[in-house]
Amino acid sequence: MRKVAAITGGAQGIGRAAALAFAEEGYAVAVADIDKEAGFEIVRFLHQAGGTAMFMHVDIADEASVKRWMNMIIKEFGRIDVLMNNAGIGKNSPMLELPLADFDRVIAVNLRGTFLCSQQAASYMRKQGKGAIINIASTRGLMSEAGTEAYSASKGGILALTHAMAVSLGHYGIRVNAISPGWIETADWQLSTRAKKPQHSERDRMQHPVGRVGTPEDIAQACLFLSSDKAGFITGQNLVVDGGMTIKMIYE
Repeated sequence: MRKVAAITGGAQGIGRAAALAFAEEGYAVAVADIDKEAGFEIVRFLHQAGGTAMFMHVDIADEASVKRWMNMIIKEFGRIDVLMNNAGIGKNSPMLELPLADFDRVIAVNLRGTFLCSQQAASYMRKQGKGAIINIASTRGLMSEAGTEAYSASKGGILALTHAMAVSLGHYGIRVNAISPGWIETADWQLSTRAKKPQHSERDRMQHPVGRVGTPEDIAQACLFLSSDKAGFITGQNLVVDGGMTIKMIYE
């Protein structure tokens, strides 16, 4: 039976690259996103490439919406092997001016959404006796710039949620890991009418020991590895994929 990968925020950016990567590996791909135009476009691309895919408009902060998506995946594909919790938003603002509603919405989408999707997917995975959950966190869960309190708090919460769920779900055969991307350029991985060619300076590139800014494909490949049997002894971990940016000391 064909394996199934469910990807939130799968219509653009890192999620779009992951959808293509999983499809190329033979997975059926279920995309959830709030952008309908981009969602239908990526499914069309996957179908044109010979893949199997479906899209549903989902607000992952809403439990009923998440349940409808998961039920549709089971109805359409019969199983869920991989859940990639990728959807996320940011509301950066000076801390003393950040509206509470904005803080709450970021936490609801990024952290609550990750929990809701994981809870629902795991209920199906445990019946299969096996599954992998990949949570997209961020290096902002480990370090910050001013005015990123809501986003950083949500991503730090995802890291803690990752190791907690890994312990709770391990005896069901479900592995849970996080990936913390650094600077990932997504301008050319948007809806076709919005996609732009990235422009990076030499200084941008040299902030990274590998000599370049990251791409969505870098994260997609890490997701494939953590979802595979090759990573069968890895759970509860946070894989930082940032070209070495967070370990390089920069003096200006």
